[in-house]
Amino acid sequence: MGDFFAPFHLFILLFVFAVFIVPFWQILKKAGFPPPLSLLLWVPLIGLLVLYYVAFSDWKSVENRSNTLP
Repeated sequence: MGDFFAPFHLFILLFVFAVFIVPFWQILKKAGFPPPLSLLLWVPLIGLLVLYYVAFSDWKSVENRSNTLP
């Protein structure tokens, strides 16, 4: 049990963090939401609720683009 936080495990944790959190951070930023919401993806039920909120709400960046079309 003493090697639970071995360097290899910390590397895996950082890799998983980069694979999941960084893309969602960019997606939320481009969609007009606060990017720190992506940190809630680590909490199982709350992360699912955040994804549903983002998926079914109006995106500010999409609204701006639709107003500029001819």
